[in-house]
Amino acid sequence: MGRLKERFQAFVNNRWLVFVAAMWIQSCAGVGYIFGSISPVIKSSLNYNQRQLSKLGVAKDLGDSVGFLAGSLSDRLPLWGALLVGAFQNLIGYGWVWLIVTGRAPVLPLWAMCILIFVGNNGETYFNTAALVSCVQNFPKSRGPVVGILKGFAGLSGAILTQIYTMINFPDQASLIFMIAVGPAMVVIALMFIIRPVGGHRQVRPSDGLSFTFIYSVCLLLAAYLMGVMLLEDLVSVSHTLVTIFTVILFFLLITPIIVPIALSFSEEPRDTVEEVLLPKSEQQEAGKPEQSDQEHEVIFSEVEDEKPVEVDLLPASERQKRIAQLQAELFQAAAKGAVRVKRKRGPHRGEDFTLMQALIKADFWLIFFSLLLGSGSGLTVIDNLGQMSQSLGYDNTHIFVSMISIWNFLGRVGGGYFSEIIVRDHAYPRPVSMAVAQLVMAVGHVFFAMGWPGAMYIGTLLIGLGYGAHWAIVPAAASELFGLKKFGALYNFLTLANPAGSLVFSGVIASSIYDHEAEKQAHQHHIQLQMSGLLFSGLYGQDEVLKCEGSVCFFLTSMIMSGFCVIAAVLSMILVYRTKTVYANLYGKSRT
Repeated sequence: MGRLKERFQAFVNNRWLVFVAAMWIQSCAGVGYIFGSISPVIKSSLNYNQRQLSKLGVAKDLGDSVGFLAGSLSDRLPLWGALLVGAFQNLIGYGWVWLIVTGRAPVLPLWAMCILIFVGNNGETYFNTAALVSCVQNFPKSRGPVVGILKGFAGLSGAILTQIYTMINFPDQASLIFMIAVGPAMVVIALMFIIRPVGGHRQVRPSDGLSFTFIYSVCLLLAAYLMGVMLLEDLVSVSHTLVTIFTVILFFLLITPIIVPIALSFSEEPRDTVEEVLLPKSEQQEAGKPEQSDQEHEVIFSEVEDEKPVEVDLLPASERQKRIAQLQAELFQAAAKGAVRVKRKRGPHRGEDFTLMQALIKADFWLIFFSLLLGSGSGLTVIDNLGQMSQSLGYDNTHIFVSMISIWNFLGRVGGGYFSEIIVRDHAYPRPVSMAVAQLVMAVGHVFFAMGWPGAMYIGTLLIGLGYGAHWAIVPAAASELFGLKKFGALYNFLTLANPAGSLVFSGVIASSIYDHEAEKQAHQHHIQLQMSGLLFSGLYGQDEVLKCEGSVCFFLTSMIMSGFCVIAAVLSMILVYRTKTVYANLYGKSRT
């Protein structure tokens, strides 16, 4: 009985259980992805026009990205407290919208509706922050895969919630609002005490590689399954019984990862007693009480970073580490004898813990921000305009491309984390180089959209989805490596502002203006042709006619501009790679030698 209790205790404190619970929370955290499904019922119930509905969409995007409060609270409250705040925001925001839409509460003015949508959608910033902070701390040496998988599940949440709604078969669309108000809150409250740091650096096992392989296999199977189900439900009429079977299989795939913590906790595999000896010294001290000389050690190391000869950085990784260790030892001895005075560093160096204010004065932080703004902003522009882009090229069923890009987005996030981890783990090379590759892939995707060749929509959707998704696996991991884990929540939530900022300029200004200009040109040419043929009668074309553009010309210039922005983003990423080579060599070079 005592052994079983010990095993259960190990299960409760297993970092893989925290990871799986975070995956489940992320599976219902992306309620903003299904705003397009609830917007028609809001529009019809409240008699909104398209411009008013667009303002609600802007409020939704801001709620999804403005996470300053979530980042601050994650530093001051236990993570379960931050999750609870997010659950209440989600419940109150969307719950109140549901009451108004169904006539159970009085109708509020538009500005108040925008606040409710903002509050409801802002709840997911707490879910994202808590999941990422806990898992990055529990898996400090596997940040890329962990962030990629978690962000991937957030991207899939829209498809998962839609499938559940289809199975329940509510009598009206307003019930979907009720489901996204209550469902995520219930899941988060049920799991919030599991999401926490559990000293994951002390749970490193040789089987971790196999565990990640299993999780990746489940992710790929889930993506392929959802792709098949969505295409089938879009193309043919499916009975409710079959929809129920599809949803049950979906639940089974989502639950499957729990096998990993169960197997690790209840198997007979003995714990390796030398695990902690093999850990880096900083992580050993994190497990116990910090030594008094830690701060002096950090100052000495920073002094070595500042004063080491330039040629040291040009040495091979193994020789560079030996030379830096030798310089550090000499400086320790000289400082102990009083031969030199070690200057106190004015602030943290790359790879150490930064506050948000300290990060904001660093060029590396702004390189990440603007590279993300140009790269992910151009990708979000495609996602926001995918319906009009497909219609302009003659495709009637736009839902297929929306479904496809959500799957490619998921695979981009999972794959971006996986391949960027290979780069840093096996080659000790800066992680942002993988972001540069993703941005060049997106640049090619934008060219396909611009040309409008046969089948270009399918290829462009694939490339943009993969590249855009990869950003959200690479950037959080790179930020935690360069600016530390202590204030990671605040740093991450500031960087996410790049997404709506890019979309606001690229989609709201550039893409819409060019589209309207081309649509007006086509309408004017059509008007002249009708006049010349004598078929234009008075009142045939009114002032309120909806402008519609057809052909690849509608988004040709926009796509080429977006492609250029992606190239510029790749250049910024490579500048960051050049500036951070030494940091990554210090972080990961030792593990290779």
